[in-house]
Amino acid sequence: MKAHEYQAKQLLAEYGVPVPRGGVAQTAGEARNVAAGLGGKVVVKAQVHAGGRGKAGGIKVVSSAQEAQQAAGALLGTRLVTHQTSAEGVPVTSVLVEEAIEIERELYLGIVIDGVVGMPVIMASEAGGMDIEEVARTTPEKILKAYIDPAIGARPYVARELAYGLNLTR
Repeated sequence: MKAHEYQAKQLLAEYGVPVPRGGVAQTAGEARNVAAGLGGKVVVKAQVHAGGRGKAGGIKVVSSAQEAQQAAGALLGTRLVTHQTSAEGVPVTSVLVEEAIEIERELYLGIVIDGVVGMPVIMASEAGGMDIEEVARTTPEKILKAYIDPAIGARPYVARELAYGLNLTR
């Protein structure tokens, strides 16, 4: 299963995890309206199933609703090429427009299938989400892993283990 950033944030919010205020837009005008409702200074993010959006120009920080409209207009209808896509890229059909906030701490959290072990694995890191592949290559000890046995599901204490490992319990 692949989820866009806005879908993942909706799910997190349902379980009480604080996420920035925002909305999804399929047109530049919708992006302007969302930005205006948030006070103008926002981040416009291409919603595609590929990492490396920021380095590929798919994430723009803007200062006004008009700039959000322009940024969305420049992204929507294009194909974003990142290190995780083919040379043709992937189509951008929607953008997430969310309030620009000061980042105090960035974490990475993902669930993938470990093809070698044949089980889902939850991966978490204090190294954040930017260049997580580089973190895995150069400092793999910075990535915590918890395997999920398909026969019994996730152990109830997995979240506590990861929170402790990420120093979230302070």
